[in-house]
Amino acid sequence: MKSSTPNAKLPASDLGVLLRHWRDRRGRSQFDLSLDIGVSQRHISFIESGRSVPGRQILMDIAQALDVPLRDRNTLLLAAGYAPIYSDAAWDALEMNSVTRALDRMLRQHEPFPALVMDRYWNVLMTNESTPRFFNCFIDMAAHPKPRNMLHLIFDPNGMRPFVANWEQVAQGLFERVFRESVGRVIDEKTRALQAALLAYPDVKTEWTAPQASSALPVIPLSFVKDGRVLNYFSMVTTVGTPQTIAAQELRIECMFPADDATETHHVAMLGRAAGSSTA
Repeated sequence: MKSSTPNAKLPASDLGVLLRHWRDRRGRSQFDLSLDIGVSQRHISFIESGRSVPGRQILMDIAQALDVPLRDRNTLLLAAGYAPIYSDAAWDALEMNSVTRALDRMLRQHEPFPALVMDRYWNVLMTNESTPRFFNCFIDMAAHPKPRNMLHLIFDPNGMRPFVANWEQVAQGLFERVFRESVGRVIDEKTRALQAALLAYPDVKTEWTAPQASSALPVIPLSFVKDGRVLNYFSMVTTVGTPQTIAAQELRIECMFPADDATETHHVAMLGRAAGSSTA
């Protein structure tokens, strides 16, 4: 996956450009940043102009103050002539075993409701048993080969879109979530490509990508229609606290909950029937 900064292998002379990029993105002046990390504004100016190369700790203090994602902190280190310090191993690498075991436990404990783990681009990495069972109540999941992308599944007219009762509201909310839940609140090149692919679906409006007014509701429900019955759900999204690897920072766990008692009762019965038919 590409860095959200312009180039993941920049020469040291471009360190100042990168730091200004992140400072501008966060709306921080050199003076603000100097107060945040306890150095002089002049020192910040010298680093950005290339007259001074910061020590690794100062550079990481700057990155922390500017909330730079771990992937891009490695880019800053390379630009300053240091070795990267954050592992870029895959999400299922051996070093991630403790995290993936915890994720598996979370998913299983959420039964009988859908729960899944996604990467920063909404590609599904892990699910509990109820997730494919739930979606198979509406569509043939075998027709959507892995790796599956949850945004495409909701936007695709051949996917879940015909079964989403409040589809326009949901679609607008998902565009908002793409920005809100992006790592470090950064829309990188691959995320922009994902947005463009979603806009290419029929009847998707470009104005949906603009920020929306806040809803008076505590959550925006995601409602599905099954056999004339509307089932209302909402989602909770969890991230890994204090991540120390790039993969850990970029994981998101999404759990669906019934929004009312009637939905909960019908959901349990629906998945029970689905389980019975699959074993028949």
